[in-house]
Amino acid sequence: MKKILLNIIILLAYTFALPSNAASKNKETYEYLDLFGQIFDRVRSGYVEEVTDEELIEKAIDGMLTGLDPHSGYMNEEVWQEMQTDTKGKFGGLGIEITMEEGFVKVISPIEDTPAYEAGVKAGDYIIQIDETPVFGLSLNEAVDLMRGKKGSPITITISREGVDPFEIKIIRDIIKIQSVKSDIFNNIGYLRITSFTEQTESGLIKSIKKIKEDLNNKEIGYILDLRSNPGGLLKQAVKVADIFLERGEIVSTRGRKKIDMQRYQAKSGDLIDTKPLIVIINGGSASASEIVAGALQDHKRAIIIGTKSFGKGSVQTIIPFKKSNDKMAGIRLTTARYYTPSGESIQGKGIDPDIIVEQGSFESAEYKRYSESDLKGSLDNEKNENENNIEETSPQEERLAIDFQLAQAVDLMKGLTS
Repeated sequence: MKKILLNIIILLAYTFALPSNAASKNKETYEYLDLFGQIFDRVRSGYVEEVTDEELIEKAIDGMLTGLDPHSGYMNEEVWQEMQTDTKGKFGGLGIEITMEEGFVKVISPIEDTPAYEAGVKAGDYIIQIDETPVFGLSLNEAVDLMRGKKGSPITITISREGVDPFEIKIIRDIIKIQSVKSDIFNNIGYLRITSFTEQTESGLIKSIKKIKEDLNNKEIGYILDLRSNPGGLLKQAVKVADIFLERGEIVSTRGRKKIDMQRYQAKSGDLIDTKPLIVIINGGSASASEIVAGALQDHKRAIIIGTKSFGKGSVQTIIPFKKSNDKMAGIRLTTARYYTPSGESIQGKGIDPDIIVEQGSFESAEYKRYSESDLKGSLDNEKNENENNIEETSPQEERLAIDFQLAQAVDLMKGLTS
């Protein structure tokens, strides 16, 4: 192992062969590398349990990265392979996008129609224990490893949520198949729901818009784009989604230390919904790629943004692959830049403020909760109800609007814009 460390130092000595004005800084670097070597040997020989050199080095690399910010980190062989699957829209686990905050796992957003979503995990929840293991002190990768497991296997997570005592949620792991885009129609309004930004998002969105146009014979009055609890995903897909609704102009820019990280993404001509009114719904679970789309459409005044302030993840992570000595792949996820909206505002730590604040809540309209004689305790049965076939039924869309206040407000707003 000392030979390995010596080789590293020799390589760094070549790398740091800079002009003399940098000599002092280089000397300090060598001193820290020597300190690392001493600590490595002491931990390797004195830790209570035997650990491999590979394990120690990987943990050191991960600690170096996660110590910079919660979104950087090291990906070992297993995590690297899972990451390749994640962005293709299918992976195993609970179905949550997470980050690390104050030593605990914070839920950015549960992904719709996944075990975590169905179990009631919410954006902003803190996971403080995974089965019998406390989360505090774990790295993000270690926490993810604990939550991964075979399909059908149970897991219990302990949640800390504002306003309530910590509580447990039992979840059955499953293969997560993400349907990135969903669509519906509410009162001649096209409804487009994006749950995450995967490789299929642009194509799925285009297909959904075309279907809405066909179903309404091109008589739709406008569109609602629902980005709530969308944790983000691929930058290129976010750019393509925003481009679908824009004729021209900048969509987003990235700025970092290196020139290669300075990028500007421009819209191409062509608005797929023919400049019809657009309303975007966001909330505290809308992050990263969702914020890019919302910010671009807001700055260009192409859409009205309603809901609540978004999450505020405006940093760019670059995935850098490395081939290990066994020819297997690993990599690092390194924060290299920040996102900026077309107006030059940084999303990081601030989020997107909606044009119209609409807090979520549920309500029951009298229109959907009807009482009659038959609802009363002890009422007489009607031997033959001649009108039973004429009972008015509510549609799934009406039922959805009755319990989704933000969506109902978006529909009402669209009606007002087009009346």
